[in-house]
Formats: sequence, C-alpha cells, structure tokens
Amino acid sequence: MGKEASEVLSIDGREVHVTHPDKLYFSSQVRATKLDLVRYYLSVAPGALVGIRDRPIVLKRFVNGAEGEAFYQKRAPAQRPSWLRTVTLSFPSGRTAEEIVVDDAAGLAWIVNLGCIELHPHPVRSSDLDHPDELRIDLDPIPGVSWDDVRRVALEVKAFLEDVGLRGWPKTSGSRGMHINVRIEPRWTFTEVRRAAVALSRAVERRAPTLASSKWWKEERHGVFLDYNQNAKDRTTCSAYSVRPLPDARVSTPLDWPEVPDCNPADFTIFTVPERFAKVSNPHAGMDAAPGSLEQLLELAAKDEVAGLGDAPWPPHFRKMENEAPRVAPSKAKSAANRPRAKMPLIVVANSSDKTAALAGLERWKAKHSDVAGLLAIDDVLVDSMRGRSSTWTRIRVNLRHVPEDVRPKQETPDPDDDPTREWREARTKRKSEGTSNS
Repeated sequence: MGKEASEVLSIDGREVHVTHPDKLYFSSQVRATKLDLVRYYLSVAPGALVGIRDRPIVLKRFVNGAEGEAFYQKRAPAQRPSWLRTVTLSFPSGRTAEEIVVDDAAGLAWIVNLGCIELHPHPVRSSDLDHPDELRIDLDPIPGVSWDDVRRVALEVKAFLEDVGLRGWPKTSGSRGMHINVRIEPRWTFTEVRRAAVALSRAVERRAPTLASSKWWKEERHGVFLDYNQNAKDRTTCSAYSVRPLPDARVSTPLDWPEVPDCNPADFTIFTVPERFAKVSNPHAGMDAAPGSLEQLLELAAKDEVAGLGDAPWPPHFRKMENEAPRVAPSKAKSAANRPRAKMPLIVVANSSDKTAALAGLERWKAKHSDVAGLLAIDDVLVDSMRGRSSTWTRIRVNLRHVPEDVRPKQETPDPDDDPTREWREARTKRKSEGTSNS
C-alpha cells in the first residue's frame, strides 16, 4: 500500500499532520477540501478559540465530508498529541467520558483534521465542570418561518435580557436560526441555568406571542422556538465561527447588535468570513469581561411556578424531573377525566440520515398530494432531528388536522425510509418479547 497523503503544518511551534488534504469536504454547491477547511479555521482561530478554549468538546465527525453522515465521539481518541489535554465529564446516564480540551490553534487544526466541520463545546470550563458560565439561547424557526421573524425575536430577546441586567451576544446559527450567548457567573448548576432559560423563553413568548414559542412539543409550536433545553447537561450547540455542513459552507458568525436587523446568514461562508474577520475582528471578543447574574431570571421562574407554570419538558433521555409536566406529546396525552386520547392525525412522509434527501421526499409527497398540501398550515410540517446511538437523522411528519377526514391521505411507506435506529429497536423489542415468553 502507498503512503497516506498528508500535509504537515507548523502552528505556533507544533506540527499538525493534515491527512488526505485534497479530500473534498464540500462539493455539491461549492468546492472545498479538508485543507481548505483547516486553513479557514486557522484564519479565524482567535475568534473560534473564544468559543471553545478551556472547554471540553464533543467531536462531531464528518469523515466523508459535509455530504456524508456524521457521528458524535465524546471520548478522546487514544492516539492524540501529548500537548492536547482532556477532562473527564459525567453525564445524566451516570456514564463518564474523557473529552478533548482545545486551547490553541494547533489543537483546533488537529480536531478539524479528524473531520470536525462543526465545533461543539460544553458550556463549562475545565476547572469547574458542574457550573456553566454560559446561558445559550437557541432561536429555532419552524419550517416556513421567515428570517425576518427570527431577527425580530432576537431583538425581543436583547430587550428582555437588558431588562434583567444581562447582555446577549448574537450570532447566526449558520442554518436558519440565530444563537444568543450570555456570559454568566459560574455559580449555578445545569438545572438552575436551564430553569432560567425556561423562564426567559416564556417571558419572550409573552412579549411576542405571535412570533415566539416556548412550547417543547412540535405540534404546539409556532413561529420561532426558543429551545431552552440546549442548556440541559450534555447538550451542545455549534460555537462561534463553526462551519455548518450546508452546500454553501455557511458559518455560524458572531454579530454586533446593529448588524442583526439587516444581516443575511447566506453572506457568511468560509470564503467570506476570513476577510470579514480581518477587517472587523471578533464582535464577541469582550464576552468574557463582564459575566452576569441569573438572579432576576430565577426570581421570574419562581413567580411562574407560583402562577402554576411548573417545569417544562426535558429531552426524552433525561430522567423524570420533580415538578416536570407530563413528558408526552399533547396529542397522545389522556385528559384529566381519563377520556380516550385526542390523537393528532400525523403521518410520516420521510426518514433519512440525509436531511436534504428527507426534504426532497417531503416535496415529492406534496406533489403527489397537491390538493392536500395546499390545506396545510406552516406548522403542520414537522421536521424532527432524531438522535440515534451515535448520529442524528431526520424524520418528517405531516399533521393533517386542517384536512377533511374523508380526503386525508393514508400512512404510506415513507420516501425515503431510512431509519438508522429501526434495526436495533426491533432487536430490543424481540429481546423483550423473548424475555417475557421465557419468564
């Protein structure tokens, strides 16, 4: 076998080998190689390191490029440079993992060489893994919601944060939404930070009820969802200057607030952001200078509880929490009078590890059922990012609540129908069945 192609980079006195430097990581709309990606990150390293330095990081690896399937690697690779340090994190499941901590440009280049197109740091510092120093506000628009609405909700968040004595630092998500990070004093637990995020989400929904939603269940959402659960322990979001696996190699880009009303996320790619960074530097450079307090948000959370608003639903793999609302979608819940379930008429139209393929399947379904598609509201299309054992996949469902019963399409075989969890779920069901029959 021939020797593996590689390029050696000298970065601040350290050598980093970029293997297969000419391998295309983006090829459908723009063309960029692995080495192009590494060089992009080095060009913005001072900004990217603000978001990840001294933080354990989950390695989300796209070993076959942006068009390929990604997988999450929490544990640090056994073969790694001696100058890369690690810390041991514990998770809600009770398991632990030794995760990489990136402190410099060489470490950044090294993880990008592993196929880490995106950067996914935890909101804690290595010296205190139990107390986050960052509140993360993820503005996630439902399908069909305009970018203008996302910007309007971001400005509502800014105004509310100022009312409670906090400063938000906005950035494009690099996809359809926006992130607002808040530097906080590391005095509160993950549970308390999430509780503050729930209160914030509900408060913004009250300020802009037609634009913003704090509802966890997709069938209840409208407009822009403020995803408070991004503050639960073990959840990560892409950090500043992260490249996203979209065809145009888009970047999650830090902004100054005056830029928000007129910004266009498509303007920020690996080809444009280095020049922007060279001209305006990093709008988030001062984020660490003045951490804020969550006391006013937690006081608001206490008032909500007195008013009857208990805890909001947690992600499904977390244990049931005290005072948490029933962790079941409203369409599947039984009423207080124990009446039969009021089941929403949901059908699955696509399952795929490739979101683009799933969305193409949705368009084929709409073309096939054009009369029905014209009756759907924006929030009747539910695009779910599902977590498998080590990767994510996309499920698309359609709510037929606005379609007369006599013309509702039946559940058909989804197109495509690639559910990567089906095999192990069926195997688990079989094991349970066999265990019951043997008992």
